Amino acid sequence: VVTLIALGIPTIFSGAIITEQIFRVNGLGQLLIIAIEGADIPLVQTLTFLFAILIVLFNLIADVVYGMLDPRIRYE
Repeated sequence: VVTLIALGIPTIFSGAIITEQIFRVNGLGQLLIIAIEGADIPLVQTLTFLFAILIVLFNLIADVVYGMLDPRIRYE
């Protein structure tokens, strides 16, 4: 359950890209689309890296929380 929640949180940020396009709300998703359309490669790389960091960070948090909730798992 913890892993599913941790993987679901970055999906919310990814879904924001579509939601921002539909409702014309300014945000990271809108910025990414503008950068892609304008061929702003450094900005596209930065935003992609940011989304990747979010995924890694939430997976790390899930692993730590899972270790605290399940006494059979120990980190040494």
